Amino acid sequence: MSEKLKIKLSIANRVYPLTIFPSQEEGLRKAAKNIDAMITQFEESYSVRDKQDVLAMCALQFASQAEQKTIDKNNVNEQVEQKLKALNDLLHSHLNS
Repeated sequence: MSEKLKIKLSIANRVYPLTIFPSQEEGLRKAAKNIDAMITQFEESYSVRDKQDVLAMCALQFASQAEQKTIDKNNVNEQVEQKLKALNDLLHSHLNS
């Protein structure tokens, strides 16, 4: 079992100490960097200065992206399933002829 790491992440000019598994570090650091970049984008684009509003918009953006990926994945899975069924039906019809 891996030793846990103690790291500090800065998000919206606040430092958050975390205890994590080493395998999580890269993902968490990238996520914090993406959040800070999105905060900067919202602040510049919409002249929003209230950090709570900016963080709420970031959360909404990330959540909607995650939901859209789930929807897209489900649609792809349905299409693949339909194509596999059609192929299976075609194989059965040729084998039974």
